[in-house]
Amino acid sequence: MRPSHALRVALPWALAALAGAALGSAPARADLRLCNLTASKVGIALGYRDGQGWITEGWWDLSPKGCETLLKGALAGRYYYVFAVDYTRGGEWSGRSLMCTKDSEFTIRGVEDCLARGFDRNGFFEVDTREQKSWTIQLTDPNQPVQPQP
Repeated sequence: MRPSHALRVALPWALAALAGAALGSAPARADLRLCNLTASKVGIALGYRDGQGWITEGWWDLSPKGCETLLKGALAGRYYYVFAVDYTRGGEWSGRSLMCTKDSEFTIRGVEDCLARGFDRNGFFEVDTREQKSWTIQLTDPNQPVQPQP
């Protein structure tokens, strides 16, 4: 399933909260999921490596307390990268890994020369799946405690 279309607005400040947890309840399914544990509607962009190099994709719109499967099937890599925008209250969840995005739905190959290629450049935060085949990322409010990993 391709991400749904969403417009990302320029946001002046960043929020930082994330928790990851390996899925243990559904052994037959292996996916990368993201759950929005906030009271806000959020937009999600994902970065990862495949056999041909780096890819960034977006946008998935997640309702408050909603979850979405970002990648279906067993995870091939250990590290995934997320950039999220809070549409309700403003702000973003970001990190140090610079990758390409754009305001509308996108799939972009490569993370180099984003601006020269006509894309935006945003900082994504790293998610270490510990080489699990299934993983759920839990996006939380900055004032809430990070969810423990099992």
